[in-house]
Amino acid sequence: MLLRQLEYLTALARERHFARAAEACHVSQPSLSAGIRTLERELKLMIVRRGRRFEGFTPEGERVVMWARRILAERDALWDDLAAMDGGLTGVLRVGAIPTALTAAQLLTTPFFDRHPKVRISLESVSSRQMVHRLAEFDLDVGLSYVDGEPLGDVRTVPLYRERYLLLTPRDGELATRTRATWEEVARLPLCLLSPQMQNRRILDRNFADAGVRAEASMETDTVSALYAHLATRRWSSVIAHAWLGLFGVPEGMCLVPMERPARNHSVGLVLADRDPGLSLVRALVDVAHRVDLAGELDAVLRRYLAPRAASDQPVQPR
Repeated sequence: MLLRQLEYLTALARERHFARAAEACHVSQPSLSAGIRTLERELKLMIVRRGRRFEGFTPEGERVVMWARRILAERDALWDDLAAMDGGLTGVLRVGAIPTALTAAQLLTTPFFDRHPKVRISLESVSSRQMVHRLAEFDLDVGLSYVDGEPLGDVRTVPLYRERYLLLTPRDGELATRTRATWEEVARLPLCLLSPQMQNRRILDRNFADAGVRAEASMETDTVSALYAHLATRRWSSVIAHAWLGLFGVPEGMCLVPMERPARNHSVGLVLADRDPGLSLVRALVDVAHRVDLAGELDAVLRRYLAPRAASDQPVQPR
């Protein structure tokens, strides 16, 4: 059994198409097909369901794909360890982050690059549910997600910061001059919120429910950037996480109002596959996370935005 054959197989599992898998492996389609057939002969079982096009894997094939990913991940871990012994980390660290935590990712990646300039990072937006699955499938190295909300399965977590919520509302809105807004009051406003498939929205819905109300959003989206684009029209209000302020700030004509502390707060942190030894690149990221006061940096940004309100008891002006 050759590692190259396992690479062909995992590429096919990822692309679900023979030609695209061959292109990803920089070989011809006949070469990729021949490599997988050789693997089937060695294992004495059928791995791929074949028709005029790719039709999926047999149950045995699904198990082989799982082991192929694990074997290739262990090979990569070996390369990482040897590279670290030979003068510094190299390779690609694959990070998946929930959309609501992407805005804080650079607070980790920037100091990571300062310490390990030869490493490349692939950062992509994934849902919390996709993240857990892809960590188990060795398709991601580390995640950035809520670590104390919905079940994550067999993973390790490194909490980074506790999420804080604020009302972002038009400066002439009915709650704009309040020193603190309640969940009951906010539920009555015209709201733009993230979509229900987003964990942040499910957390907010639970917070509203704990306060005995239900929030009906007239505008929903699955990205923070689209949410902010709609808030900039000053037609809607929203409940935002304080980690978004560093990137998106406060749109012109809007102001921040602190929210009443919810019954439950949730932390965002690193999510790691529970396996030993872990990847050197992942261990290096965890080390950076322990060195960086990410929570303190986010709180400092929040204080800058709330300082004018505290000083004058007036709506916060954008920077």
